[in-house]
Amino acid sequence: MKPAHADTRQHILDTGNRIIASKGFSAVGLNEILHAAEVPKGSFYHYFKSKEQFGEALLESFFDGYLARIDSLFARTDLNARERLLAYWQQWQATQCPGCDDQPCQVVKLSAEVSDLSEPMRLALQDGTNRITARLAEVIRAGQADGSMPVLDPEATANLLYPLWLGASLLGKVHRQTQSLQQAMAFTQQLITP
Repeated sequence: MKPAHADTRQHILDTGNRIIASKGFSAVGLNEILHAAEVPKGSFYHYFKSKEQFGEALLESFFDGYLARIDSLFARTDLNARERLLAYWQQWQATQCPGCDDQPCQVVKLSAEVSDLSEPMRLALQDGTNRITARLAEVIRAGQADGSMPVLDPEATANLLYPLWLGASLLGKVHRQTQSLQQAMAFTQQLITP
């Protein structure tokens, strides 16, 4: 007997997220996701009209969870804004595994792959990354207000740091090393130190 899931749609997304984090979007077929999720094909098509629509929903679900974790970190009152921002990058650094097949960040894993394949998925990535950089800019602004960060253009700084870390993560995967992430951290610390 197949297990019942309280939220079948989310169960399919969570299962697909785990598989796609390892293999990428194009390399994973629907049958693999459905078999792992133990749901029939009809259930998939009840929630998603196509694999592309599933991919868009997968990215939206990823960003919702990711942003909730960022919001929780950035809401901490026991740290000043600079410490909160550094804690974010430290978590990023700790979750990247250059030698691992699984990539916990779907932006790192999928942005180059799907941006040319699917306009809805590209737009989901664009919206999600814009929301992340907006959160980063808010923390930078708070750091200027509490004196823990130098006066910098918050949006420009967020739009510099986020791509820096994405690129460092990609190079870490290419070279199977952590040096690029260490360099990103050193640059980040230097940039946001008053």
